[in-house]
Amino acid sequence: MFDIGATELLLIVVVAILVIGPKDMPLAMRTAGRWIGKIRKLSGHFRTGLDAMVREAELEDMEKKWKAQNEKVMREHPDGAPAQGDGEMEHTGAYPPAKAAEMKRLAQEKSAANEAAANEAAATNTAGAESATSRVAAKDTPAKSEEPPEKDAG
Repeated sequence: MFDIGATELLLIVVVAILVIGPKDMPLAMRTAGRWIGKIRKLSGHFRTGLDAMVREAELEDMEKKWKAQNEKVMREHPDGAPAQGDGEMEHTGAYPPAKAAEMKRLAQEKSAANEAAANEAAATNTAGAESATSRVAAKDTPAKSEEPPEKDAG
């Protein structure tokens, strides 16, 4: 904003020391700091207000464009039906038609994969419950060992 170099700054400091004096310099610096803080705060509020006004103006402009586009669509399709011909509506710009088709295909694949995973999890839970039941039953019956138990020689 201000183009003040090192030599200009040094000159300002020397003049300030000569005019104000070293005794009152801390008080002068404190006062200058407070004024600079107030100016920054005021400029921040001003900038925020300008940004809000610009955003509002942009929103109003976009609303006018959307309203004009909506009126155009409603004039062309008063019954809300798609255009005559190929049966597809005019592209709105959200996604290109090829990308929209790809997104739809990916969503279908994802839902199919989620459904398959849910079915697999359900089958695993059922099989897990059956194996847990068989483990409990096996735990209750002692296992037969082919080797005789070892006897202590002691």
